[in-house]
Amino acid sequence: PPALVASVYTQTEGNPLFVTEVVRLLVQEGELSSEKIRETDSWNVRIPEGVREVIGRRLNRLSQRCNETLTVAAIIGREFTVDQLKPLTEETSEDRLFEILEEALGSRVIEELPQAVGRYQFTHALIQETLTAELSLTRRVRLHAQIGRAFEQLYGDDAESHAAELAHHFGQAEAVTGGEKLIQYSLLAGERAVRLQAYEEGVAHFQRGLTAKGIALTGLEPAGDEEAAALLSGLGHAQMGTHDSLNRNQVVDSLTRVFDYYVNAGDSERAVAISLSDLPLMTGLELIERALKLVPPDSHEAGRLQVRRILPLRADYDRSQEAFDHALSIAHQQQDKALEMQALVAAACVDFHHCRNVLSLERNQRAIDLAQQVDLPLEEAHALYDLQHVNYATGNVEEAARHAEAMLAAAERTRTRFWHDNAMGANENVSSAKGDWQTARDFIEQFLATPPRGAPLAARAVLEYQLGESDTGEKFLEKLLEAVPGDPSDLPISGGILTGPVVAIPVIAYITGELDRVDAVEGIAQSIFSSLDAVPVAQNAARIGQALVAVQRRDIMAANELYGVLQPIVGTMAPQGNIGPGLAVDRILGLLSHTMGHLDRAAAHFDDALAFCRKAGYRPELAWTCCDYADALNERNGPGDKEKAITVLDESLAISSELGMRPLMERVLSRRSILQA
Repeated sequence: PPALVASVYTQTEGNPLFVTEVVRLLVQEGELSSEKIRETDSWNVRIPEGVREVIGRRLNRLSQRCNETLTVAAIIGREFTVDQLKPLTEETSEDRLFEILEEALGSRVIEELPQAVGRYQFTHALIQETLTAELSLTRRVRLHAQIGRAFEQLYGDDAESHAAELAHHFGQAEAVTGGEKLIQYSLLAGERAVRLQAYEEGVAHFQRGLTAKGIALTGLEPAGDEEAAALLSGLGHAQMGTHDSLNRNQVVDSLTRVFDYYVNAGDSERAVAISLSDLPLMTGLELIERALKLVPPDSHEAGRLQVRRILPLRADYDRSQEAFDHALSIAHQQQDKALEMQALVAAACVDFHHCRNVLSLERNQRAIDLAQQVDLPLEEAHALYDLQHVNYATGNVEEAARHAEAMLAAAERTRTRFWHDNAMGANENVSSAKGDWQTARDFIEQFLATPPRGAPLAARAVLEYQLGESDTGEKFLEKLLEAVPGDPSDLPISGGILTGPVVAIPVIAYITGELDRVDAVEGIAQSIFSSLDAVPVAQNAARIGQALVAVQRRDIMAANELYGVLQPIVGTMAPQGNIGPGLAVDRILGLLSHTMGHLDRAAAHFDDALAFCRKAGYRPELAWTCCDYADALNERNGPGDKEKAITVLDESLAISSELGMRPLMERVLSRRSILQA
């Protein structure tokens, strides 16, 4: 399996001896049996002790002075330079140092790196590990302290560029050097990582600095001094850069602690600047409201803060619209195109969440026009994202595909995981709707390269079940369900953690005919309805899931209730967004009508669903609609119904055969046999 190959290579770097010994150990422990290989998703490959003994014997053949020098080099890192070694081996002349390195080169313990003179690396990480493992803890800590001080002098004014390296050594030497240097270089390293958009690395640096300073990483206690404020501010920005929907409250908490520090210090200007940081979408309302009290109501800062209010207020459409109007008024007064674009994109996103498709399209298109005049890649990616989903919902698939493709470049320019993921999801959305399964798989794989969340797992699980790959689909479904705890009420709706499974579970049950998991749908749906994030688009996802459960359980009372609440989104593909497989709402209404015994009404809805899917090019949904329509026609059994049922079944069979949808093919063939008999 590729995962095993990757794991072996990570540990051995392709060294033939190490590969042989690792594989021999795996065989001896029974890890490479056919059954084990089929069942194992991830591999934890370890290096046998015999390999370490081989390395030890090779090192023992070197001179004592060579081993001592290599030990210092090993503490420096996998790579090191002559300039770094010189101040650490002052008793050794430069000529002698080169002789020692030649000895190590001759034994192939180290190798020269071609990109720079005097730069070396250990030929294998295990050699470096073996050297460091032979040191006592005290000796190792003191060497790190010595290296940190020497490198600080060596780098001089350029120390900031090497802050991560210095933070590492002073961190390892904290017991000897104290925390001052560790905090100083952790802050510098974190700030540099954020500038380079290496956000996960930045989070680690800031957290290490805060820990060394004795400050809790979570909580609401204000920063105690300027250094703590800088660390917490950096942590918030780094967390924001990861765009992990699960840490968005942590971002707000970190920045609130900094905001409180500046308010307490009487520095309202810097407090407002913190509130204008790039808070996560849809969060930080309390912080923004507090900052608004510190600025004049018609100032530019007020306009920027009003823009920040729009998305956190999305559940209250009227208040969100008031914030938009205020922000847009200030943008027009000050002729600020960037502020205008930001306001339009935020308001259009709220429109999208409230299924106000026409207004969302209009505002986002105005924002895209402004993108020609101002460079705001985050807003551009956001506008394209919503344009894709609104067009997808309304059946304009080619427009949806165009915006999804354009979003790839815009998301790349943002260099953030959040918009990268959403770009993958948007393109998967269109590909799955067309039945282009391989392209959809490719986009999902890129989506899943980051920590898995609800939406891509739901999409992949449904895709595999559509194609009859139930074993693979089951694995993704299980991963999806693992993300939903026993009490899902505290989870955010965004990211598809709840909306993904609430749709995927009943869709998969409808494909397979197995209802053993649908009991979970009602609990997840109620968590969505009770959430503060309960905007219509998420509520509709829950209702779609409930509707499919009602249909499969033949629950007439639930079907009647859900038929009424889904009427406002008739004529669309729902749910919108990267939150699960898209379903034609008219098809769902047809199924609900069939369940209630209203067969004429069911036929009318199925006709509308067929027209919608044919025009849009939503072929998988068209194939399922044809099959469902045939069931209703067969039960109604009016004049010409049998013949029409066979016609739509033939259409369903042609599409499902071409697209490889085995479960639907089998269902259609079964229905045809009954009708023809």
